[in-house]
Amino acid sequence: MKLILIKIGKAFNVIRREGIVNGGKRVVKTFLEMLSWFSVKPGNVLFISGGVGDSALYRACHCAEELEIHGFKCSITIQDNPFLSRYAGRFKIFIFHRVLCTPNVAGLIKEIKKQKREIIFGTDDLIFDPKYLKHMDYLKNVHYFEKKLYENGVGGEILSDPYVKICVTTTSFLAKKLKEKNKKVFIVPNRLSDKDLKIVDNILTRKISSARNNGAVRLGYFSGTMSHNKDFAVITDAIMEIMDRHKNVELFLVGPLDVESKLNKFKNRLVQLAYVPREKHFENIAKVDINLAPLEIGNPFCESKSELKFFEAGILGIPTVASATQTFKEAIDDGVDGFTAAAPEEWIEKLEKLIRNKELRKKVGEKAREKALRKYTNKNSRNPEYYDYLKNRIAEMKY
Repeated sequence: MKLILIKIGKAFNVIRREGIVNGGKRVVKTFLEMLSWFSVKPGNVLFISGGVGDSALYRACHCAEELEIHGFKCSITIQDNPFLSRYAGRFKIFIFHRVLCTPNVAGLIKEIKKQKREIIFGTDDLIFDPKYLKHMDYLKNVHYFEKKLYENGVGGEILSDPYVKICVTTTSFLAKKLKEKNKKVFIVPNRLSDKDLKIVDNILTRKISSARNNGAVRLGYFSGTMSHNKDFAVITDAIMEIMDRHKNVELFLVGPLDVESKLNKFKNRLVQLAYVPREKHFENIAKVDINLAPLEIGNPFCESKSELKFFEAGILGIPTVASATQTFKEAIDDGVDGFTAAAPEEWIEKLEKLIRNKELRKKVGEKAREKALRKYTNKNSRNPEYYDYLKNRIAEMKY
């Protein structure tokens, strides 16, 4: 019942934020997608996700595709699936991502243990340990029942189970936190799917780009979720300084972001759009000249975030300026395939380099695309230690 109330609350928030028409369409689309995840074919590995949003897309759908490319047979489902406990005998490895330990999930786990199958805990955020939730700005803006989802940490019960010895995650920062729980950890980076690459190739073929006749340079920020208001505030003063200095700079904001009132000074150069489907998301990125990826440095929740904002722009040849978190510093070769910045002065300095130099934007964007293709696509994925572990465990178990 609690899970149903949480989902109703989420749906209400979407409709309230995006309106009855757009919000309603998104809620219906999400519901239909959830139903499609109820169809499960037998295989080696089953991914169980707590939802069907972008996180589930990357950590269930894309991760399953990666394993399929490397010879595994995978399926995905959602924790709301009423037939969950029936799947214990159909798979050998179960990867739980952002799953709340409901009676339905507990029933599956009980059957998995009875049949001595493998349980792997998966996470892409620092939300599994309640002690870190005070750093999560998102929780200040959600309803009571959704807050209840996080009270024990999402998946915390599964992670703390001694039966669970293996974890998969996205960043070295998160890996370190999981190792503190005495788990063996495999880093499986977020990667672009084959479908993503087709979308991107179509955009590049159609030459959807940031080119405009008025000489404007467009900065783009793609927030994704409501958790990024505090992140954007990190660079608000720097952006205002940039827009004061450069009258040709426009600001393009996409997603559920509450823009600070002082930015209204530039409302004639500010475009703000609501959340869009994935195909349109890549089109929007292609229409900017410089991608912004601010995070609050030193905040554990922000430090755990992956580099996907870098490679989603990079695959389209768009250069990124990102906060100098551990993850972005590991991902970006500063000044070569992107830029990292710690203080407002650095943001201003590095943005101005790109604003003033079109050739530099092109050069850095090309390098970013090269890296995105090489390191952040399923078709070029490499993770032999992880694949070997899964293959050995599958070989050890019988159906």
